[in-house]
Amino acid sequence: MHAILHGKRLVAFDLDGTLIDSVPDLAVAVQLALGKLDLPLPTEERVRDWVGNGAPVLVERALTWALGHPPEENFQARALDTFMEYYAAAPNALTTLYPGVKTALEALHRAGFTFALITNKPEQFIKPILEHFGLLEWFSLWVGGDTLAEKKPSPLPLLYIAKACNVAPSECLMVGDSRHDIEAGKAAGFATLALPYGYNHGDPIELSQPDVVLSSLLALLEPETEQAYAQ
Repeated sequence: MHAILHGKRLVAFDLDGTLIDSVPDLAVAVQLALGKLDLPLPTEERVRDWVGNGAPVLVERALTWALGHPPEENFQARALDTFMEYYAAAPNALTTLYPGVKTALEALHRAGFTFALITNKPEQFIKPILEHFGLLEWFSLWVGGDTLAEKKPSPLPLLYIAKACNVAPSECLMVGDSRHDIEAGKAAGFATLALPYGYNHGDPIELSQPDVVLSSLLALLEPETEQAYAQ
C-alpha cells in the first residue's frame, strides 16, 4: 500500500471528478433546463468547468453565462428546480466510473479501511449512484452538499464523518480532485490526496498543495516508490 495510507483507518472520497465522471449527465440536465427557459445552451466542456460546488452553484454559473449577468433569485430558484427534475430523471445515463476505481476500492476495503463519501452533490443522488455502480456496500456513511449546514470547502462535513465513525482526524485521508477537497481536508486535520483528472475549474490541482498527487486510485495500491508528491 502507498505510504499516505500508513496509520490511516478512514478514507473519505469525493464523488464527482474523483470516483465518477458525471459531467455528461450534468451537462444534459443543464442544457435541458436552459432550453426550457429559452436560453443559450453551453457545451459539455464548458459545464465541466462549472462543476464542483453543488447544484445551486452549477445552475447559477450556467445562468450567469447564458444571461450575461447574475440571475435574479426567483429565476435561479425556478431554473434549479428544473435542473433537479431533469437530472433526477437520468443521473446515470452517461456517467461512468473512472478507470481503476472499483479495483482500488475493493482492495482497500479488503485491507480493512473504512470508507466515507463527502460530496457537494445533493444527498438524494448519492445512494442511487452508489447502487448503480455496485459501490454501496463499501461505504459506511456519506454526506451530501445539503446534508449539513455547511459543505466543502468547510471542514464541517469531514469532522462530522470522523466523529460519526469514531476516528481521529489524524487517522483520516481525504481523496479528491478539486481545491475544495484539499482545503477542507487540511482544515479538518486530514491527510490529503489529489487526483489530477477531475474537475478543478481548469486549475492544476498541484496549486492547492495536497500532501500527495497520484495519477489514479490504483496508485494507492503501490508502494511509496510509485508516488508523485505535490510540489
